[in-house]
Amino acid sequence: MYKITIRVIKACLNAEMQKYAGTDLEKCPVFTEGQTFETEYEKPRGFCDWAWNDIRPYVASLLTGGNFSDGMFRGWMKDEGTMIACCTDGIRPVVFEITRVEE
Repeated sequence: MYKITIRVIKACLNAEMQKYAGTDLEKCPVFTEGQTFETEYEKPRGFCDWAWNDIRPYVASLLTGGNFSDGMFRGWMKDEGTMIACCTDGIRPVVFEITRVEE
């Protein structure tokens, strides 16, 4: 059985994209760098719904033994049990490290 650890690597603010926002925005108010979550598949408590929808395919793949270091992903990730992904917020994206943990 696997678990997944999701760690917030970076919370960004694309200032040049602010001109498209209806108001001045700050970095994402939901996540802070270094914050971690664990899951066995369900969205972790307090996790942004939009970000979860963006990273859920990677979580599902890692939970079922998939990896991102061979096949069409050869050379992409150093560790086959880890994936780097981000939410799709173009103004203030958050980057996550998603890691499979064996129990």
